[in-house]
Amino acid sequence: MVNQNLTATEIGFTHEDFAALLDKYDYHFSPGDVVPGTVFSIEPRGALIDIGAKTAAYIPIQEMSINRVDSPEEVLQSNETREFFILTDENEDGQLTLSIRRIEYMRAWERVRQLQAEDATVRSGVFATNRGGALVRIEGLRGFIPGSHISTRKPKEELVGEDLPLKFLEVDEERNRLVLSHRRALVERKMNRLEVGEVVIGTVRGIKPYGAFIDIGGVSGLLHISEISHEHIDTPHSVFNVNDEVKVMIIDLDAERGRISLSTKQLEPEPGDMIKNRDLVYDKAEEMAAKYREQLLAKQQGATATPAAEVVAEEDIPPAAELDEDIPPAAELDEVIPPAAELDEEISVVAETEEEIPAATETEEEIPGATETEEGIPAAIEE
Repeated sequence: MVNQNLTATEIGFTHEDFAALLDKYDYHFSPGDVVPGTVFSIEPRGALIDIGAKTAAYIPIQEMSINRVDSPEEVLQSNETREFFILTDENEDGQLTLSIRRIEYMRAWERVRQLQAEDATVRSGVFATNRGGALVRIEGLRGFIPGSHISTRKPKEELVGEDLPLKFLEVDEERNRLVLSHRRALVERKMNRLEVGEVVIGTVRGIKPYGAFIDIGGVSGLLHISEISHEHIDTPHSVFNVNDEVKVMIIDLDAERGRISLSTKQLEPEPGDMIKNRDLVYDKAEEMAAKYREQLLAKQQGATATPAAEVVAEEDIPPAAELDEDIPPAAELDEVIPPAAELDEEISVVAETEEEIPAATETEEEIPGATETEEGIPAAIEE
């Protein structure tokens, strides 16, 4: 029978030894660590989590999800084991504050970066609008669609609740910016059914000094002033009016920038017909487009057939002075190219300033501490 009256000396293990052993095997936890934990107790506004520290850690309800949570039971169950993010260091009671929301944010940014790399099209419902555009949620992150990248005839205010296809313009976790384009998604989808050299019918939706914007099946293409006619035109207003129905040919499709370039000049049977006899241009459009495609194909085949090792004789190269005569002065080029400020009104990638683009996630200052009540939850994270 074991003698229960053994002294500490006989056992060789004192209370001090036991405390020292606990200290030896106690884990060191730091803010930013992701650790496993088990739900120890669920409280009305949070939960106690056993992560192996001396004192149970605490997770407030506002840190339980990237979305709004009304009750801890919506996210956690007693004795459930999962990962937690250490949000703050120990308080005066030796208690750590945890977060699930931070883990979800990190994984959400990783996912949207992957979607951007794949040039994926995503769908999301508009939950709010502001002066600059519309707000959506992608993987739980708040995304912004600039007004110039919303392709719909509806007023912005009527978009709330509508599901839109979107492409990524900017994914920047460091600057906390997630910017998307509805227009690019529509243009890409439309581009899959369009070809360079194809004649389409559209409607003039806007006229600028540098050209006209033509709506072709819900997406906008630019008919630059230099592509209206072979003859000089002072302003597109002298040829078109808003809401005019026009027949144009596609001369370029830029899916990456979401742009469609159009031309009526290439459809003119004779130079100046767009000004003198527009109906003739429209009647002969398919015939002229067929010739354009033949020339384009011949040019491409000619470029392919040119021997790679072909060397131009030195005497065939004109002197620099002669080359300079063929290059128009910068002032002339500037007359053809519209200023960047004008282009940004319709076809900029992100026309809005940084102040107008809402952050994709909340800042550190907006994240409430463990002891704050629900009133401290920033409005931006509420659904």
